Amino acid sequence: MKKILVLEDESNIRSFIVINLKRNGYDPIEASSGEQALERLKVNPDIALALLDVMLPGIDGFEVCRKIRASGSKMGIIMLTAKSQEIDKVTGLMTGADDYVTKPFSPAELTARVDALIRRLGGDEPAEEVYELQSGPFTLNTRNRTLDREGKRLKLTQIEYLLMKLFMENPGKAMSRSDILTAVWGADFEGELKTVDVNIRRLRMKIESDPTEPEFLTTVWGYGYKWGY
Repeated sequence: MKKILVLEDESNIRSFIVINLKRNGYDPIEASSGEQALERLKVNPDIALALLDVMLPGIDGFEVCRKIRASGSKMGIIMLTAKSQEIDKVTGLMTGADDYVTKPFSPAELTARVDALIRRLGGDEPAEEVYELQSGPFTLNTRNRTLDREGKRLKLTQIEYLLMKLFMENPGKAMSRSDILTAVWGADFEGELKTVDVNIRRLRMKIESDPTEPEFLTTVWGYGYKWGY
């Protein structure tokens, strides 16, 4: 039973989320503040995914997300954002979140997004004879899901790893945002295309010498992206 951290300061919303996660076979770990969430994470290092509310007093969901990623954790992270705050979605993705769900949301929508992300991060891929992909200075190891640049390990989230794997397996191929979204987030993902753009921006900050003039992960204007090395 996979553990899901639920950070939400409104008790009625938190209870609603917890009940539905339990119904779908998950083990929710509750937190009503950012400080409490960080303590829960220390005690439960096997948490698979975190649902983080953005608007919190004290340490907010963004800061909890930053701290999770700064620790090197590759757990899944879904931000819970207010529908009217478009900037929250972009900020959440740039701080290391994998997805976001806007309030108000239905039980079916939330659990579907949790299920989809858990599947993508599960690493249940069949064994591959070729488990290293090389392109230019990059080496991607598909067994331990790591990326090295000239022997230096780069810290990637699991979504960033899946993006790199997709591009390195398709060098020179222009891929639309829609195709990328389906390949990485899954065919049943109901998120927006800008999720791809924000994650590409974040990935470039890790792999490119100058993210504003990308050498490897280039833009195909009006269409999508390609691995151009």
